[in-house]
Amino acid sequence: MLRMLFGEPPRKDEGKLLEATQAMERFAALMSGRIERGLDNDHLLRKFEIYTLGLIAALDELEQSVYAAAKFASMVKSETVEGLSDVEVMNYRRYVYFDKNAFIRLFSLLDKLGTLMNDSLRLETERVKPHYSYFTVLRRMLDRNAYPELTAELHRLKEEGMQAMNRLRKRRNTEIHYMNSEMQDDLKQNHEAYFEPHRLEDLSQQTQDLAQMMDFVLDTLKLTFHHAYSQFEH
Repeated sequence: MLRMLFGEPPRKDEGKLLEATQAMERFAALMSGRIERGLDNDHLLRKFEIYTLGLIAALDELEQSVYAAAKFASMVKSETVEGLSDVEVMNYRRYVYFDKNAFIRLFSLLDKLGTLMNDSLRLETERVKPHYSYFTVLRRMLDRNAYPELTAELHRLKEEGMQAMNRLRKRRNTEIHYMNSEMQDDLKQNHEAYFEPHRLEDLSQQTQDLAQMMDFVLDTLKLTFHHAYSQFEH
């Protein structure tokens, strides 16, 4: 959808994006088939199907935001606020919009996934923490030694992406709870050198973090839904 902003044709799913989407679609189709066979007396299968379809939509929205953020970031060459041309100002603002959209959607998608995992794997994470995240669910799996093969792989992915994830989490928390995340550096620079030009945040680092966490999400979804399918296919 957003490729049209850059005069590009619609996205063609391939690679990890295609694999993750296909894993979710296959699981949703399995749920639908079992429902049609009258195997959903407690309506949990319909719930899992709807959650999965929601995740497919959320992944599509996330990918578009990550893509648009990277494209607009590449159009900003100045390293300072004062050095931005008029065109760069507009592209920088567009970058900020899609960047925020992306990192907020990323954590939202993970928490939706955590809810589905908690219910489908019967982890009862709410007994430990009423308002839990994907990472709380993963800790619950580790603590209970539940589904060890899946848990080990998900934990490995989390550890590999820890630094980028922590930077994104900090920016997300700043944006939601304190101030506009892109203004945090401005405040810090004012304290250190009030009259110096204001350097832009490191757009290259931020887009790299988003790209890395996009890969993390895709790998996590693929692993989780392959496992979910194996749990219900018989």
